[in-house]
Amino acid sequence: MPAVSKPRPVTMPVRASIVDVAQLAGVSVATVSRALRGLPNVSNSTRDRVLSAAEELEYTASPLAAALVTGRTRSIGVIVADTDRWFFIEVLRGLEQALQEQGYDLVLHVLPEGERRDRFFAALPVRRRVDALVVAGLRLTAAQQAALAQLQLPIAAVAEPVNGVHGEMIDNEAAARVAVQHLLDLGHTRVAMIGGAPDSDQSSAPAARARGYRAALNAVGLEPALTLDGRFSFEGGAAAMTELLAGPGPRPTALFCQSDEMAFGALETLHQAGQRCPEAISIIGFDDHELAGAFGLTTVRQPIREQGAAAAHWLTSALDRTGPAVETAVTEVLHPVRLVLRGSTSAVPPQRGVSSTAKDPGDEPDSPDGATSL
Repeated sequence: MPAVSKPRPVTMPVRASIVDVAQLAGVSVATVSRALRGLPNVSNSTRDRVLSAAEELEYTASPLAAALVTGRTRSIGVIVADTDRWFFIEVLRGLEQALQEQGYDLVLHVLPEGERRDRFFAALPVRRRVDALVVAGLRLTAAQQAALAQLQLPIAAVAEPVNGVHGEMIDNEAAARVAVQHLLDLGHTRVAMIGGAPDSDQSSAPAARARGYRAALNAVGLEPALTLDGRFSFEGGAAAMTELLAGPGPRPTALFCQSDEMAFGALETLHQAGQRCPEAISIIGFDDHELAGAFGLTTVRQPIREQGAAAAHWLTSALDRTGPAVETAVTEVLHPVRLVLRGSTSAVPPQRGVSSTAKDPGDEPDSPDGATSL
């Protein structure tokens, strides 16, 4: 019977410790800790010696140990309503890239409206697990905002204001006026809107954009032609366009959609009905979705990733205290929007009864990327 060889013991590599780094560099453990964390009171020569020793030993500081020493987790929590909509994905892209550049991890909490969100704010599981918090696109109740204040953490809001919290957002009402004014400048007098429920508990954007729509029309003595709920989705925009096409009376000559995704649905329904845009109806969207160019959609661009990145930079500056005081002051920063001209809008054709004073799309100011800065 052949002899059975015994398995050889596996020798695991010994991971260098902070004590090993201190011994090799000829300094104390406390000095190594300060040098690796970039704290003051360590000379450049000592810091170089410590870094050289850490590199030679392939030493990596334990995040848990660092958290115990510094009270910091190097993690920032992010709360969003969902991760299906393109808007939230773009916010997260901006946040994640900026946080990685600063050496922070992103801890994501997806809180759709309802019981899960209520449980989160009742328990606040982020306590002691993150150094700061971002609230992206959530319309919080007064009780939820008060619960956040009790965390005593730096907090930034994106897209939706939170009382007493630094905000990175746009002026939705003013941006909607930009969109509708473009249609008015082209000579349209019957302008409809596809938007979201204006009394939504999820976001204040639908109501603000509806106010901008009405304000632009009222400023020139016009009334809204038709307003439809598109539920901020492709399917909702398609259904709204079906309703618009089937409606009685004179059809609107132009349509303002409160999001590009609703505009995409409206365009698809119009195409399926055998009609062309802008010949049948001019359509303008909102956001400048990554597919807007493929659809040839004129739209108002809001800098979504930039808002997320700006919130991340504000929080890391507040945590690291490296920037001037003005950078960490709690303020509401309004990011500029931009009108992006494509082929979905044009002047009303003369046979549809438009005055000869209507502007031609070629009268719009040019820019290298086909956009008009505002």
